[in-house]
Amino acid sequence: MENRHESRPDTLSVTGHRPYALPKRPWRMTQRWRDLLFAHWPIPAEALVPLVPSGLQIDIFDQSAWIGVVPFWMDRVQMRGMPRIPGASRFPELNLRTYVRERNTNRAGIYFFCLEAASPLAVAVARTAFHLPYHWARMSIRQRSEREFTYQSQRILSRRPVRFRAHYRGLGQIRQSGLSHPGTIEHFLMERYCLYTTNRRGELLQGDIHHEPWPLELAEAEIEINDLPATYGIQLPDTAPLLHYSRELVAYAWTPEQAVLSRLKALEAAAARPAEV
Repeated sequence: MENRHESRPDTLSVTGHRPYALPKRPWRMTQRWRDLLFAHWPIPAEALVPLVPSGLQIDIFDQSAWIGVVPFWMDRVQMRGMPRIPGASRFPELNLRTYVRERNTNRAGIYFFCLEAASPLAVAVARTAFHLPYHWARMSIRQRSEREFTYQSQRILSRRPVRFRAHYRGLGQIRQSGLSHPGTIEHFLMERYCLYTTNRRGELLQGDIHHEPWPLELAEAEIEINDLPATYGIQLPDTAPLLHYSRELVAYAWTPEQAVLSRLKALEAAAARPAEV
C-alpha cells in the first residue's frame, strides 16, 4: 500500500459530533482503519432477534434491520503504553455486523457476529481483552488502482468453509463534505460510538470507541463469495447491497465493561449536569 498523508493527531479532541461524552477512563487501544468497503443489506428485524443477546434490541432504519459486511485493513495498531508489535500492528480484517440499542439506555451501538483477522496474535488479544468473537483467517488485499481493491479471506481451523472474496472501488464523495448527516442511512449505519458483546458468563458488555465522523464515498463492488451471513443463520435478500467506501480513519477503543456499569455511569453523568433554567 502506498504512503498517505499523516492522519490528524488530535482525534481525541474532536468530540462535537458524538452523541455522548468520551469515557473518563483511559483508552486501551488505537488503530487506523483503511480502504473500507461497507456492504449493507436490509433484513426483517424479527430474523435477527434470536441471534443477539437479550439485553439488546435490533435498531431499524426505513422499517428494516441492517446486516453489514465490512472488509478493510488496518495499521498503527497499538495497545496503550506499549510499543507496536511486529505481526500484530498491520493486517487485513473483515467483520459481519448488525445495529442495535441497549434496552435500558437506548444507546445505539454495533453488534458483531464475527470478526476475521490475519494476525493470530491480534485475534488472541481481541478475544481476551475485548471479548470479541475474532477468528484467524488467511487474508489478502491487493490494490489494483488508487481506490480499487481485490479482497480475499478464508477462515483457518474451521469445520466449514467461511470465505469472502470481492472486488471493490471507491467512486468519490457522497456530498461536498463527504460526511453523513443525521436522518440519513449513512448516519444511522456509521455514526455509532460503542459496540456490544458478551463475556464467558453471558453478561452483556459495552465497549466504547471514538473516531472522527466517517468520510464516505459511493462505491461499486462485485462480491463473488460471501459465506459469513449463512454461517450465523442469516439469509441475505436477493437484492444488491448498499455500498460505501472510506479511505481511512483513526480510532480509539476502550476495554468493554458490563453494560449495567455503563448505565450507572450515564445516570451519574446526567445527574451531574446543571439543571436547565
